Amino acid sequence: MATKFRLGSIVGLAFAAVLGSAVAPCAQVLPNPYRMVDGWAKMPAGRTMGAVGDVMIDPDGQHIWAIVRCTTLEPDRFGNECLDSNLDSILQFDLQGNVVKSFGGGMFIWPHGMAIDREGNVYVTDAVAPERTPPGKRGHQVVKFSPEGKILTTLGTPGVPGGGPNNLNAPSDVAIGDNGDIFVADGHTLDGNNRVVKYSKDGKFIKDWGKTGYAPGEFRTPHTIAIDSRGRVFVGDRSNNRIQIFDQDGKFLTMWTQFGRPSGIFFDQHDQIYVADSESDNEENPGWEMGIRIGDAKTGWITAFILNPWGDPRIVPGDGAETVTVDREGNVYGGQPRPARLQKYVRVRP
Repeated sequence: MATKFRLGSIVGLAFAAVLGSAVAPCAQVLPNPYRMVDGWAKMPAGRTMGAVGDVMIDPDGQHIWAIVRCTTLEPDRFGNECLDSNLDSILQFDLQGNVVKSFGGGMFIWPHGMAIDREGNVYVTDAVAPERTPPGKRGHQVVKFSPEGKILTTLGTPGVPGGGPNNLNAPSDVAIGDNGDIFVADGHTLDGNNRVVKYSKDGKFIKDWGKTGYAPGEFRTPHTIAIDSRGRVFVGDRSNNRIQIFDQDGKFLTMWTQFGRPSGIFFDQHDQIYVADSESDNEENPGWEMGIRIGDAKTGWITAFILNPWGDPRIVPGDGAETVTVDREGNVYGGQPRPARLQKYVRVRP
C-alpha cells in the first residue's frame, strides 16, 4: 500500500526541543498502525453521546472512564453544557463499549478533566468559565469521588473563581502522583490563573507555580497534565503549542514542541506517550494536523500518528480528539467534543 504523505504527518523533530537549542525538523514518516472501531461506545437507552471531556483507563484494566457532557457542543452552550441537566456526566464503560456505571448528575457545569488514582478513585475538574458561572455551589473546583461515586474531597471554592491556595479558576485537568499528591492544571482561559497547583493527598495546599506568558514556567491555557513513570510532570501548554516538563516541585526541566498543539496526554505501561492534538490547523498551528501522536516518553521521539479522520473542516466541521487513553492491549481511545465521539482505535497486528 502506498504511503500517503501529508504535511503534519511527516514532519517530526529529531529530538526534544530544549531551551536555547536550535532544533531542526526532519522528514520522519509516521505510520498509523491503528484502525477505527465504528460504534464502539454505546450510550444508555434514550441518551445521545454528548461532548467528551476526558477519558481514562481504570486501574483494573477492564474499564474505561469518560466524562460525557450533557449536551453536544453547541456555540451557545460552550462552557456550561451540564448547567441545566441532571444527567450523569461520569460514565464507566466496559471494554465492549457498554456503560456499566455512572454518577455525577447535577454536580457540574462543565466537567472537563479527569484522573484515576491507584485505588480507583475518580477526580474531575469543573472548568466553567467565570463569565458563565451562575450563583450556586458548582464550578471552579476539583471533586474526588470513590469508584462508587461518593464524594471524598473537594478542592477550590465551588462557584467562586480566584487564585491563591483556596480558589481555582476554570481548572482544566488533574493528575495524581505515586504518593497521592494532586496536581491541577489551573485554568482554561488565556487570561486566567495559568498555573499548576499542588495539593497533598488529603487536599492541603502545598504550592503553585506558573503565570501567563511565553517563557519557561509560564503558560497560556494549561489544558492537560500527566505524570510519567519517572515522576516528571508534563503540562500541555496548549495555546503556546508545546509541552512543558517539570519535576514535582515545579522546577522547569525542558519543553517539547514536536507533539503539536497538546490537548491531552497519557502514558502507557510501556513508557509510551500519547498526545491528543485537537486544534492544529492553518490558523491555530500552521503546518500541523489534528490527531494523536505517539512516541517514546524518555526521548520524545514520535513513532506513530493517528490522523484525525474528520480533520478536513470542509467535510466535517469540528475538532480532533481532546483526550486519549490506552488499554492493556494497546488499543487507543480518543474523546472528542465536536463531533461528539468516544472513538476506539484497535492496534493492527503485523
